[in-house]
Amino acid sequence: MEHGFLGNQASFMLDIVVCALVIIVPALFASIFLVKVKRRYLWHRNIQLLLGIVLLIAVGAFEIDLQIVHDGWESIVNKREPPHSAEDLESIRRVLRVHLVFAISTPFFWAATIVLAWRRFPSPPTPSQHSRLHKTLGWISAIDISLTSVTGLIFYYVAFMS
Repeated sequence: MEHGFLGNQASFMLDIVVCALVIIVPALFASIFLVKVKRRYLWHRNIQLLLGIVLLIAVGAFEIDLQIVHDGWESIVNKREPPHSAEDLESIRRVLRVHLVFAISTPFFWAATIVLAWRRFPSPPTPSQHSRLHKTLGWISAIDISLTSVTGLIFYYVAFMS
């Protein structure tokens, strides 16, 4: 599919990832609400695992689509009418660099949070000695994915919509 479904020059997979970024943050905070307020530890674990798997698949497919099928984001942007100016492209690259700081760190924080929780929490999950570290890693991961989402949406807007 040459173009996505959100009405611009972005690819189909880029539109999928943008939709995932919009959905992931509320789902993440719903999961945090379930564990903190409702004490639904199993629900929290299952939602987090599902979010991690969905994001891994979506971002993996997106990277394959973007790098192999489309030869990078700039090749998609360069097809747009009217084309971006050289100054616009440099501004877009700056936004992308900020986004990549968060986008690259997110999977590492999230993987560490999930792997340590999987190994250190009992099954079914309940509070334990690992809870304090898990809470810290969880909040770092939640903030990081939130910043990944916000900066990703800003990049999408400046590269493909403005």
